[in-house]
Amino acid sequence: MQRGTLGHLSKGTPLSFVTACYHRDMTTRLIPLVESEFYHVYNRGTDKRTIFLESSDYKRFIELLYIANTSAHINVRTLKRYSKDIFTFDRIDTLVSIGAYCLMPNHFHLLLTTQTKDGISTFMNKVSTGYAMYFNKKYERSGTLFQGTFKSQHADSDEYLKYLYAYIHLNPVKLIDKDWKERGSKDAAKSFDFAASFQYSSLQDYLGSTRPESLILDKQPFPEYFMTSEETKDDLFEWLTYQDFLTNQNEGRSFAKDRP
Repeated sequence: MQRGTLGHLSKGTPLSFVTACYHRDMTTRLIPLVESEFYHVYNRGTDKRTIFLESSDYKRFIELLYIANTSAHINVRTLKRYSKDIFTFDRIDTLVSIGAYCLMPNHFHLLLTTQTKDGISTFMNKVSTGYAMYFNKKYERSGTLFQGTFKSQHADSDEYLKYLYAYIHLNPVKLIDKDWKERGSKDAAKSFDFAASFQYSSLQDYLGSTRPESLILDKQPFPEYFMTSEETKDDLFEWLTYQDFLTNQNEGRSFAKDRP
């Protein structure tokens, strides 16, 4: 799918279409990461271990999403000696554009498009290496933190790309209702409020909040699906209450088992 494509997503579009997209791309990392295309990038802790143990761990990873997104070599600890707010650092030659993200206790999700050749791979290597070094030193451990290299899925249609915004931003709902995708949300309003208040995703930046972390996002290369915060809210509510979501999540278990 080319950048800027603004195909029409019908609210009646069955998620079987989205499911098919996952089927095509579950040969993760065998697909090329090319410019002008969009990718769902994710990884989790080795042995499904928790990789964010406290709020400062989430904060460090979020800082890396901003500061590692440059061709320059930056040392976070050195930078912090000169500025308490890492988001004031003026980056040059960003590697990727980030459209959405969410950090969960044992995994993370990113929506990316590359700005340079090998931009996604370079960016993910900087983020993963930087965070693993921080984590291992802090918790006096050694060895691999993540489950191999990052995984990626190509968002090759407008429907699938728009779906990913909901999928990523609604991930935190699993923390209060782990089976909601299988049987539906018990309380859509409560689920939405929880996702909207979750600090470690980009949803707040689509709901009108003003915060330093908003600088992580570069929405310009992505289609403008949500012109207002109300449109974002309406779309997420529709997914939370969309019954076909249940059927297609169940149908997709066989291929989605490796996706957190």
